[in-house]
Amino acid sequence: MAGFAGGLSSRTTERAAAQREAPWVRRTLIAVVLLFLVVFVVVPLVTVFASAFRDGIAPYWRALVEPDARSAIRLTLIVAAIAVPLNVAFGIAAAWAITRFHFPGKRVLVTLIDLPFAVSPVIAGMIFVLLFGAQGLFHVPLKVIFALPGIVLVTTFVTVPFVARELIPALEARGPAQELAALTLGASPWQTFLRVTLPNLRWPLIYGAILCTARAIGEFGAVSVVSGHIRGETNTVPLHVEILYNDFQYQAAFAVATILVGIALVTLALRSAIEWHVQRKRRQ
Repeated sequence: MAGFAGGLSSRTTERAAAQREAPWVRRTLIAVVLLFLVVFVVVPLVTVFASAFRDGIAPYWRALVEPDARSAIRLTLIVAAIAVPLNVAFGIAAAWAITRFHFPGKRVLVTLIDLPFAVSPVIAGMIFVLLFGAQGLFHVPLKVIFALPGIVLVTTFVTVPFVARELIPALEARGPAQELAALTLGASPWQTFLRVTLPNLRWPLIYGAILCTARAIGEFGAVSVVSGHIRGETNTVPLHVEILYNDFQYQAAFAVATILVGIALVTLALRSAIEWHVQRKRRQ
């Protein structure tokens, strides 16, 4: 037994020694990572804000409150307010079905959830144009393309995986033991879901909703195809930034772009806060 313990200790020591790198290797890798972050993350962010405030606070504010900008911000918020709850509801239902039931086509469903990651957003927009356009396959009395419904549809499509992909691993890791215990004690399936399953999904659900919201607000390719670029009507914030930039209104374009950059920074902060909270709970 002592020999086995000695051999195990020796192998552990050898493994630790093998993983220990020379100081110059560690410093070189850290320098490369920091340089990469500075060039590809910090410098672009600083450039956006520097360009936005280049002419002062007054022009920056005027770029945000002019009618087309206010319309773009309002439309973006409306689209996110519709698409995110739809994806939250779908994500919960899909995660529940995939992790708690066995049925034919289960693997196909998982693959379809990941499909928006594999399809270009521009192609996704073209698909909906072919489905709901003037010569599309589906004829509905509601105007879809070049209107709010089309923007909501494509935004919902490209953000489908975010909530479901956060909830599926969480449900798989916890297993059905608590839910089975609640059912055994007399709780109905709905009570079990609301009082046992949903509280355990609180943080993954919030995390997925945050990512979904950030993507919905920043989506450009799919929305660009179905919106028609109608100023004051179907332009979201990313499309409005492009129009300002193409019109050589650079300061105004960067001013509006700070909204998207701010949302990205807030998303990262919330993500870090949630991860820190989850790790702290695991240590307790």
